[in-house]
Amino acid sequence: MSNVDQLEDAVRRLSPDELAAFRTWFAEYDAALWDKQLEEDVASGKLDRLADEALSEFREGRTTEL
Repeated sequence: MSNVDQLEDAVRRLSPDELAAFRTWFAEYDAALWDKQLEEDVASGKLDRLADEALSEFREGRTTEL
C-alpha cells in the first residue's frame, strides 16, 4: 500500500471535527508551499518574462481594470 493510499484511509477514518482540523492544517500547509515556490521563482527570474509582457501590454493600453 502506498503512502497516498494510507493517507486516504486515515483521512476517511477521521471524525468530522478531526477532518475540519486536518482540512485547515492542509490548506495552510499547501499555501505555505505555494508561497515558497513563488518566492523561489521570483528570485530566480522565472517570472521576469511574464512581468515584462504584462507591463508592455499595460503601457500599450491592451489591458482592462479589474
